[in-house]
Amino acid sequence: MRSSAKRPDPGAALLAITTILFPVLAAVGIHWLGPWPIVVALIVVLSLRIVFPASSAVPAAMTGALIAVVVCEIAVSFYDPELAARLYPVFMNLMMLVSFAVTLWKPPSMIERFARITDPDLDAHGVGYTRKVTWVWIGFFMLNGSMALWTALYGTLLQWSAYNGAVSYGLAGVLMAGEYAIRRIVRHKKAQI
Repeated sequence: MRSSAKRPDPGAALLAITTILFPVLAAVGIHWLGPWPIVVALIVVLSLRIVFPASSAVPAAMTGALIAVVVCEIAVSFYDPELAARLYPVFMNLMMLVSFAVTLWKPPSMIERFARITDPDLDAHGVGYTRKVTWVWIGFFMLNGSMALWTALYGTLLQWSAYNGAVSYGLAGVLMAGEYAIRRIVRHKKAQI
């Protein structure tokens, strides 16, 4: 009998690990190896993710956004490879911002897609709520991307690594936890009506 559990997606895991650890790995790598090996490794990982997409369906906008990140990384690396490495979090925030925004133009919204994984029968109120949360995440990506850009252009390598490798993840975690708490309150109030 076959298990109905989903198999892990190694490509998605590799991209997630690369994204999470990239600022620290890049800071250490730039210091010891120089920026070129870091940029080349990053481009290889992103390219592999494009060539070997996830085992589940990946929206075309996400694949297109990854291609745009690779093109931007290559273009900037010819000008300044260290800057290319430092701009990676900026490009990823921009990719997420665009991917989320496109789903507002072509529903369902990104957060609705996530919500339907656990609640396939989302009602109209839930759809409206997830649309608002998608807007909140777009605002987060704008602010986080702006701060990542500031650290890339004006911050030290340590400031860049600290913000993009720790602070930004902490802020995303606070946003997720806050949204989860608000969602529970909204569901509780709705259940009392």
